[in-house]
Amino acid sequence: MLESAGVNTVRTYLNRTAAFLAVVLSCMCLSCGGQGKKFGEAVTNRDSTALMTTFGVDMLISENGVVRYHVTADEWKVFDLMDPPRWCLNKGVYLEIYDSLMMVESTLRADTAYYFNRKELWQLRGNVHANNTDGEEFDTQELFVNNTSHRIFSDSAIAVRQSDRILTGVGFESNTNMTEYFIRQTKGIFPVSDATDETDAPVEQ
Repeated sequence: MLESAGVNTVRTYLNRTAAFLAVVLSCMCLSCGGQGKKFGEAVTNRDSTALMTTFGVDMLISENGVVRYHVTADEWKVFDLMDPPRWCLNKGVYLEIYDSLMMVESTLRADTAYYFNRKELWQLRGNVHANNTDGEEFDTQELFVNNTSHRIFSDSAIAVRQSDRILTGVGFESNTNMTEYFIRQTKGIFPVSDATDETDAPVEQ
């Protein structure tokens, strides 16, 4: 008899507990539905979201086990799902190109740079300035560095400052140390002594 009474007491307690929990859950659902509160949204455009962002970049890049590039940049973003995948250095970049003995062949500076790893191609944009070991200077608004063909080229207006003159034109191609080059459409040749401010910076946007 006592055992039966104990079982009934337990059943009554469990039933009351279940009813109480049902009421609480109902109130919670009504409360959430009334406020319309959002707890976050899923990332739908993953291809436009950087896989990694790094600040204060100072790195060496190897090619077939040989260091070829020294890259310095304020910010480096990696977009692995963008078509095509790329690195983005949007806050300025300084690039040194090395030969097989790790001697500097040429240096390049630009406002923005992209590296397309599948194509092994650098794209430098905005106030691109380059130097070779002969002391010559190159100024343009866009320049490409192809790791596969080991060529540097541009389809934009360019100015080349030599020791005694400044060459201007549209379209440019050279080796990676920028000592063997040609300008496709030569626009002018100006003696350095007669160059004005406008001649020093003839590159168009």
